[in-house]
Amino acid sequence: MVFYSPSRGQLTFEAMFNDIVQYMKSAPGANYKLIIGTDSQNRDYATFVTAVVVHRIGKGGRYYYTKQRDPKITSLRQRIFYEASLSLSVASRIAEQLSKDGYSKMNVEIHLDVGQNGETKEMVREIIGMILGSGFDAKIKPNSYGASKVADKHTK
Repeated sequence: MVFYSPSRGQLTFEAMFNDIVQYMKSAPGANYKLIIGTDSQNRDYATFVTAVVVHRIGKGGRYYYTKQRDPKITSLRQRIFYEASLSLSVASRIAEQLSKDGYSKMNVEIHLDVGQNGETKEMVREIIGMILGSGFDAKIKPNSYGASKVADKHTK
């Protein structure tokens, strides 16, 4: 899996993770939030972008993203669940690596591109249940900027 960083360029998963750790080590007294969010766009094909954001609370942050193309998914429900599963996959890898490197208390949030308004409101409970059941915190619109802003920016 290849990740891209606006400031670091193309990175492997391991290089991205090491960059996150170095960023946190550069200001050890700061509070951090690790956010994973996925968004997609349907055209002749579906483009899925999963963003990894390390937010230094009150002091900015960094982000990385990975992009993939799949055949067009016409079912909104299927596409939203696939977005959530992509986020869960990346979050699980990161959480596993955090545990190995002594950062097991680091909170990982998954930002979902669903909200109480619009077409996705019927799916909110199910999607949140899927994320919480996997051991991660879940955020929905308007608080899910990892998906609705960062990942969305790179789906176009």
